[in-house]
Amino acid sequence: MKYNKYIDHTLLRADATQSEIIKLCKEAKQYDFMSVCINPDYVSLCKTQLRTSDVKVCTVIGFPLGSNTTNTKVFETKDAIKNGANEIDMVVNISWLKEKKLTNVINEIKVIKKACGKHTLKVIVETSLLSQQDKINACKCVLSAKADFIKTSTGFSTGGATIADITLFKKQVGNKVLIKASGGVKTFDDMVAMINAGANRIGTSRGVSLMQGK
Repeated sequence: MKYNKYIDHTLLRADATQSEIIKLCKEAKQYDFMSVCINPDYVSLCKTQLRTSDVKVCTVIGFPLGSNTTNTKVFETKDAIKNGANEIDMVVNISWLKEKKLTNVINEIKVIKKACGKHTLKVIVETSLLSQQDKINACKCVLSAKADFIKTSTGFSTGGATIADITLFKKQVGNKVLIKASGGVKTFDDMVAMINAGANRIGTSRGVSLMQGK
């Protein structure tokens, strides 16, 4: 199994420097990761750094709180794609989920998916802030809106991916939506456990150490 191709090699710290982003891209090329996941201001730089590889550029939208207006998220999405992004990881409006304003959630995902066109859309639902029913509703929204992935976490809230959440997601979405486990995947064994539970992608800042610990 090509575990390297499960990894979105991630650097989303607010103080990430250009030299750190270039290093991230070099590592992604060396290990042939699926993508680098970076903040939108570094999309163009990463596209240039990765031009001789098949490593994708993934960026985040409405990050990390999800509370931007839908129009702002759509603008961010279109701008990121124009700058070279291949994949978009958007943060859902958590308040809408918790207040069961599910039509709002679905409609927002739909318009962002439309803005993505042929590009991959992952929907971050921030599981650590959700009840069990909220998580089930999140799955239903992602299915209804026809996004490509449901993603556990931003990595900037109170917790990250758990096996229980991946198992729940898999039960709800089956093979209709892919699953990204993000936050808290610290070891190679953690990664394998997430994949065995149903994860199709792993978001981690520890991609190199995961592969070295194989």
